Amino acid sequence: MPVDLNNERPLAWDSATLDADTKAMLDNLQPNILRAHVREHMTLLFVRFNDVAEGRAFLRGIATTKMKSARRHLEEVRDFAAGRGRGTPYVGIGISKAGYRDLGHPVEDVRRFDDEVFRDGMKRRIARAGDPPVEEWERAYQREIHAVVLIGDAEPEPVARLRAEILGELPSSARLLGEESGHGMRNPAGDGIEHFGYVDGRSQPLFLKDEVDREPKQHWDPAFPLSNVLVPDPFAPDPSRHHGSYLVFRKLEQNVRAFKEIERDLADSLGLKGADRDRAGAMLVGRFKDGTPLTLKPGGNGGPVVNDFTFDADDGSKCPFSGHVRKTNPRSFGREVIMARRGQTYGDRADDPSDDSPPEVRPTGEVGLLFMAFNSSLLSQFEFTQESWADSPDFEIPGTGHDPVIGQGVRDLKVTFPKVWGKPEMSPPHAQVAQTVTMKGGEYFFAPSLAYLRSL
Repeated sequence: MPVDLNNERPLAWDSATLDADTKAMLDNLQPNILRAHVREHMTLLFVRFNDVAEGRAFLRGIATTKMKSARRHLEEVRDFAAGRGRGTPYVGIGISKAGYRDLGHPVEDVRRFDDEVFRDGMKRRIARAGDPPVEEWERAYQREIHAVVLIGDAEPEPVARLRAEILGELPSSARLLGEESGHGMRNPAGDGIEHFGYVDGRSQPLFLKDEVDREPKQHWDPAFPLSNVLVPDPFAPDPSRHHGSYLVFRKLEQNVRAFKEIERDLADSLGLKGADRDRAGAMLVGRFKDGTPLTLKPGGNGGPVVNDFTFDADDGSKCPFSGHVRKTNPRSFGREVIMARRGQTYGDRADDPSDDSPPEVRPTGEVGLLFMAFNSSLLSQFEFTQESWADSPDFEIPGTGHDPVIGQGVRDLKVTFPKVWGKPEMSPPHAQVAQTVTMKGGEYFFAPSLAYLRSL
């Protein structure tokens, strides 16, 4: 029988009793969706097709010779943990609405995708997401992208080799419209960070039993049903057994200098001294730089980044309602909205993002995040998060303000901050912080099943 995507129990993918339908689903599912694939080094190739047969042959060739299944990826992770060698690189494919059309699917058939956001494409949704006009995007993203090919690995050499091979197979009728490269960033503790210097990627939905079992769950359960990320692949040979996921890609440039100036000025205006000055940035992000949630007592615990917490007992005197991690994952509600984020930092910088250097030495651009997230519904997950949470000045309670990190829109509302952690006294009203993250372009894709790709 078909896999029950709504089953609340995490998937025991390595169980000896795993049924044939679940195996078939995993054997035909792309990696990096249910479990993040190691991708310290990553390249994204944005392609346009101009010949149906050659476009189909190109994708079929990649899927047949270079892509592994989700089940093979999970087996490699298991084997690596047991000391049985490293895994193989990750190769993924996403196809846009326009891409399906130019692969020979009639417009009326593309309506099989039940997500109106995907059917529209990102350019037609800029008002809902608060994005800048398309003419302000980088040139590659202003054009009609048909597919993205993602290549990732722990080392740069396999990525470079596969990139060269794939570009060598690109038919003359197709065009490489753009390319992005990213690499992981880590703090001295080895945790992944983003360019503002904060631990990133910790609060992820988990779908697999072995991952869930390793997490403490006294306050917050990280287990999510497959329905949060998977949908039947409408063009696959058997949609009831072959699944895919909607993929958001957005290039987000970060003005690190401006953000660090905001941290400094906020600490000054609140009169924060010594180690308590770190709380200024933490109130914007919702976590301290080392990942400690702002709801917990300030100061790192020296261990794994805490994820077993909620905001239930916090009235905003610890973590403001506008804090980025509170806005994008409120925890006690909206679980069905949470996306599987698989982003990658991009850009090189001369400074150390983990140190306490002054803002003047920080980059003002050319660095940021290649935001990627898998969804079962772009409408009720990504767009809802951006429009109704991040960009809403009245999230949870009126007057909370925009998300200080990714929020977009006019910031005419003034906000307050707790003067002392956990105490009711609030600061005088402050102007909201300026926007320091700029969307440079992107697209909505569908990551189809291997069964579809290999049948092209």
